[in-house]
Amino acid sequence: MNAVTRRVVIGTAAVSMALSLAACGKAGDGDSADGGGDGKTIGLLLPENKTTRYETFDRPIIEAQIKELCFDCEVKYNNAAQDTETQKKQFDALVTQGVKVIILDAVDYKATKSWVEQAAKKGVKVVAYDRLAEGPIAAYVSYDNEKIGRLQGEALVKALGARAKSANVVMINGSPTDPNAPLFKKGAHSVLDQQVGKIVYEQDIPDWSPDEANKKMGAAIDSLGKNGFQGVYSANDGMAGGIITALEKQGIKVPVGGQDAELAGLQRILKGQQAFTIYKQIKPEAETTAEIAVAILKGEKFDQLAPAKVTSLTGEFKDIPAKLYDARIVTKDNIADTIIADQVYKAADLCTAEYKAACEAAGIE
Repeated sequence: MNAVTRRVVIGTAAVSMALSLAACGKAGDGDSADGGGDGKTIGLLLPENKTTRYETFDRPIIEAQIKELCFDCEVKYNNAAQDTETQKKQFDALVTQGVKVIILDAVDYKATKSWVEQAAKKGVKVVAYDRLAEGPIAAYVSYDNEKIGRLQGEALVKALGARAKSANVVMINGSPTDPNAPLFKKGAHSVLDQQVGKIVYEQDIPDWSPDEANKKMGAAIDSLGKNGFQGVYSANDGMAGGIITALEKQGIKVPVGGQDAELAGLQRILKGQQAFTIYKQIKPEAETTAEIAVAILKGEKFDQLAPAKVTSLTGEFKDIPAKLYDARIVTKDNIADTIIADQVYKAADLCTAEYKAACEAAGIE
C-alpha cells in the first residue's frame, strides 16, 4: 500500500475526523487569495458520450478509485457531449465553486489554454486525462498515441496480407479537435505510407461521428468505385461501425480496423465484419489519474505515478509529468486472452444469441 492509499483508522470520532481532514485535502492548503477553496472535491470533466467507453468505464473507475483513496472526498462530474462551450462552462463552474483539482478530458485541446491558465492563477491544478489539453497542466495520463496509430497500421497491413503492397487504402481519421487524432494519424501513416500501395482517400471526421464516417465512406465508394480500394483504416470502433454499414450496403467486403475495443466492435470482429481493434487498458489509466488527483489534493508528490515528461502539441508547455500506457492489437484470435481474461467484458456480454456460434468458433464460452 503506497503513501497515497495509506489510511489509519482510530476508534474515537474526534480523532478520526481530524485524520480524515488531514488525509483528504488539508483544506486550507493552496487556497486562492480570495479565501475560497475546497479540499474535499475533485472535478471530473469528460468530453463526449458517443464513444461508449467514457460512461461505461472511465467515469465509474475514476470515481471508485477516488473514493477508495479518500472516502469522504466528493467527485463533481460532467460530460460535455462534444460541445466546447459547454465544457468551458462546466470547468469555470468548478473553479468558481473552489474546486482545487480538476481531471479534464478536453473536447477541444486548443481551447483549454486560457481556462487552465486562469485556473492556475487561483491555485487550481488540472490533470489532463486521455487527451493532452493545452495550458500549464499539472500531470497527464494517457497512452503512447503515435504508437497506437502504428499498431493500427500494422494490423491493417497484416489483415491485407499478400495484397498489402499493391493495396489502395481509405483513411477515416478522428476529430481534428482531439489532440490524440493527429497522433493516431501520424503513427498510421508511418506504416501505411511504406507498406501499402497508396492512400487513395482520406478524411478527418468531426466529433468522431459514426454517421459522418458512414457518409464519407459512401462518398469514397462513389469516387473510387467498388473495386477502387482494398482496405479501410478507421481511427476508432464507433466510426468503423458506420463505415462497415456503408460497405455492406454496397456489397463490399474489405478489411476495416478500429480502436477502443468497444463491445459492438468486438462483436463485429467475432462475426468477421471488422478485422481488428486496439485494446487500451482503461482501468490502469483511470486509476492512475485518480491517484494523481488525490495526491495533488493532499499536497503529496506523485513523481512515481507520472515518471515521463511530455510537451504539449503546440510546443509551448514542456516537461509535463506524464504516465503513458501501452496498447495491444486485438483480433478474433486473442479476444479470449485479452478482453475476457482482463474482465473488460464477460463472455455473456459478447456472446448474445446472434454471436453465440462466432464465440464458440473463437474459443469463447
